[in-house]
Amino acid sequence: MKLIQSASLIISKFLPIWIVLLSLIAYLIPDAFISIRDLTGAGLGMIFLLMGMSLSMEKLFTIIKNPKHALLGVLLKWTIMVSVTVAVAYLFFRDNAEIATGVILAGTVPSGTSANIYTFIAGGEVALSITMATMDTFISPILTPTLVQLFAGKLIPIAFWPLFLNIIYIVFIPLVTGLLLQWKWAKRIEFVKPYTAVLSQLALFVVVLSVISNAQSSLQENLSILPLVFLAVFFQVTIPMLAGYFISKALKIPEENNRAILFHTGICNTALAATLAMEHVSSLAAVPAVANMVINLTVGAIVANLFASKYKITKT
Repeated sequence: MKLIQSASLIISKFLPIWIVLLSLIAYLIPDAFISIRDLTGAGLGMIFLLMGMSLSMEKLFTIIKNPKHALLGVLLKWTIMVSVTVAVAYLFFRDNAEIATGVILAGTVPSGTSANIYTFIAGGEVALSITMATMDTFISPILTPTLVQLFAGKLIPIAFWPLFLNIIYIVFIPLVTGLLLQWKWAKRIEFVKPYTAVLSQLALFVVVLSVISNAQSSLQENLSILPLVFLAVFFQVTIPMLAGYFISKALKIPEENNRAILFHTGICNTALAATLAMEHVSSLAAVPAVANMVINLTVGAIVANLFASKYKITKT
């Protein structure tokens, strides 16, 4: 048990480093991961299943009874992040439809699981973070394909129903299954809960290796455009983070909730975006999602550790 907790702590603390390292390995030797290239959807499904199993039902019901902060966070994410995403896509890549579509996909998916991890590190309200992520997950099967078709459909043909069904299979069904397992077999699930964080992170590693090895040829063929992609997704991540935090702060929301909203607004599930891009657009469209994954994990870690070390919340 202690060994697993120590491993989980090391993985969480250095998550961006692991992601970058694994991304480089998958890029340099993509053929080594041929056997797991088809496991992207399964890996993402596992993450959402574990999310459903690890939710604190008591805290979840407390937030549901007073949902205004959760609703605000979800509203900020789907307005600020989407607005900034569309602006970035059209400003930087109007003449490159596939890259622009990838940028739009990366900003119109549910929040990433790392938002929950960074909220915890930063001293934010984890229950609020998970609640917002759950709400995101329930509404994303409608919002994601609708927004992609609305904004990216002008650039490249996007079919609504295949995208909708893919999100249902990868996101919605695993999450609901996790919640049902917790409701039906609560005592047995208690045994699994201490391991859900590390299992989610290991599943994320499988997804990263799968996504990068699948997209390696597209990344290699478009090395010249990567600096611009990284610059664009840097704005895509940081502007919503800052806006989400300072808007909620201006509304006099408790600081721990502000921090949860910051990460929720700025961090999207870009592994899911990359998977959807490869299955419904092209491997080139997955490139912005891969770049966003690296940026949001790195920026998120810096911000979370800054809060944890310099701006700790003192409980009175």
